[in-house]
Amino acid sequence: MDPFSTPPQDRDAVIRDRQNAVIARMQADPEAARSTIVTTAVVGEGLACNVRQGRFSALLDLGPGMGGDAAGPSPGFFGRAAIGGCVAMAVKMLAAREGVRFRRVTATVETDFDDTALFGLGASSAAPTETRVIVTVVTDADPAVVDDIVARTLDMDPWFLALRDPQRVRTTVRTTESEAVMVPGQ
Repeated sequence: MDPFSTPPQDRDAVIRDRQNAVIARMQADPEAARSTIVTTAVVGEGLACNVRQGRFSALLDLGPGMGGDAAGPSPGFFGRAAIGGCVAMAVKMLAAREGVRFRRVTATVETDFDDTALFGLGASSAAPTETRVIVTVVTDADPAVVDDIVARTLDMDPWFLALRDPQRVRTTVRTTESEAVMVPGQ
């Protein structure tokens, strides 16, 4: 299906039908809905980082001021892209599933930092000091309906929740003399 040639109302119907099929499969077998996704990031010479997950890859880098070559966006770009993209798509998905027409959903992510913490200067954390997510919806729907859809979406959006909620994070450090990339499970 070409998403650019499908009429908007039909596109919402496709989203709704496909989502409902996934929901039915998950309800029938909740254990099958559990997954582990592995993403591997490799930095060789310099700071450019090649990231791969299955058939997808991305190049990340830092700017010259940090010692990089600006060969790609920074990791922060991709972090904010994950949150903004996930929120915007999830809001659109829920609206389509419920038959509410959202012509456009924009999620803007603003993050404030104390960059001294990147270098261990001062007592601040390198984590954002505040993150704001602004969701703008172009629709004829009642504002109360829009607010409800956005609120329910945020309660189940994985990357918004990863930012907002504490979680268990485990780290393993391995040392090797080989140039081969060590992938978990090998």
